[in-house]
Amino acid sequence: MSPGAPAKAVPQTDASHELAVLLRSRIPIIVIETQEEARALGLLSNLAVRVARTGHTPMFQWTVTDGLRRLDLDLGAPQRHNCEPLEVLKHIRATTVGGVYVLVDFHPFLGEPRHVRMIKDICLEYDKAARTLVLLSHEVTLPRELEPLSARFELALPGREERHVLVENIAKEWVTANPGGRVKADRQALELLVENMNGLTTGDTLRLARKAIFDDGALSGTDLPALMQAKYQLLNRGGVLSYEHDTARFADVGGLENLKSWLRQRKPAFEAKGKGLDPPKGLMLLGVQGCGKSLAARAAAGIFQVPLLRLDFAAVHSKWHGESERNLRETLRTAEVMAPCVMWVDEIEKGIATGDGDSGTSRRALGTLLTWLAERKGGVFVVATANDISALPPELIRKGRFDEIFFVDLPKETIRAQIFDIHVRKRGATLAPAEVAQLAAASDGFSGAEIEQAIVSALYGAHASQQPLTAALVLKEIQSTRPLSVVMAERIFELRAWAADRTVPADT
Repeated sequence: MSPGAPAKAVPQTDASHELAVLLRSRIPIIVIETQEEARALGLLSNLAVRVARTGHTPMFQWTVTDGLRRLDLDLGAPQRHNCEPLEVLKHIRATTVGGVYVLVDFHPFLGEPRHVRMIKDICLEYDKAARTLVLLSHEVTLPRELEPLSARFELALPGREERHVLVENIAKEWVTANPGGRVKADRQALELLVENMNGLTTGDTLRLARKAIFDDGALSGTDLPALMQAKYQLLNRGGVLSYEHDTARFADVGGLENLKSWLRQRKPAFEAKGKGLDPPKGLMLLGVQGCGKSLAARAAAGIFQVPLLRLDFAAVHSKWHGESERNLRETLRTAEVMAPCVMWVDEIEKGIATGDGDSGTSRRALGTLLTWLAERKGGVFVVATANDISALPPELIRKGRFDEIFFVDLPKETIRAQIFDIHVRKRGATLAPAEVAQLAAASDGFSGAEIEQAIVSALYGAHASQQPLTAALVLKEIQSTRPLSVVMAERIFELRAWAADRTVPADT
């Protein structure tokens, strides 16, 4: 990044060509849905001159605040008498000369019958006067009668080359603001920054690049965690996904040796380092509550060394018809933009279980999820956890949706000893190996969560009596606890029986 060099022009993409083709295709209505209004208007302004020069077609822009003004020529102040939606539509219909009319944020007025009729009249008279309406807004829902008269244009997000130029321009901006200075950046840090801003709009790319560079005048690998956190906050405005950059290590997980080995084997393919290997899609973890399924999901992100996204199905569902599926589609799109990552769907059966009482929302959400699971290209590794396999539809758990289904059972004695040791050391206490072995033998039928809670309760008792944690205190808590394996013995027996020949044991 050399100081003092002029800012580079952002490279033109295929978007300009595609939009120009649409404008020449004699389509009465072109819909542009985008959050990047300024970028879309810039693209249209550049095209306006070309359209006017080659086809003698003027281009106008309308807003409800300023009215109508010319885009391809500077004719002074806009026509404020055309601010009202009905007035501008009357003006366009009365015009006998062809033109392109960019109506910015017209979407709130599409529910008015007179507006719809006027727009339809303009479209039906296209052969007499070629007047094209461009509806530009963050969201446009056309009335059904206007759909056949329209085409939609999708403004693609900035590509790698465009993002590279945007970052370099921000670096030059910093140099201008700090005469004599120079942005300190190695090539690898720059490439990482550009790569990880994939999926962001031009404005968001500029904001994140400015935040990373203007903070200390440098680009380094240490900027990446903060960048990913900021990127997540920009993308996840709906609050359906929760993001964690710091994930668990498998050293924090007792047992699950088969699962650990399975994930390590697939790490090269996930990182696209294994030639001829398909990227892994994901796995489902079925098992007894409290046996480490959630921790294993966190550890999967840790072993792949990628961020962890947690999908909250409760936040996906909405009382409005169609909103749940839309929320889910946008959430899955956000996960793809955050790739590479692990997406953890906790207790998936609660979000997509279908039954007699289902109004159809869960079934439609299931269809959306199944389509995405089948069509995604890679980069998002899905870890779904479930406690009740009977509530899951068979089309979700068949091969192809997930690479494997693992069953997480109650820990054996040797694994319980590991879990005791992990949680005791995690809280700064110590127990002798013989004491740990004694506790492991006494906690037959306990889940990992129940073992942890026994230690936590024992620590409360130790603190109250102002003494260090002892095996006797932990043993007392174990003996006073009725584990889930006793309280829900029949349910756990049924779960084990179902999983015996249908799943892979997560532990050896």
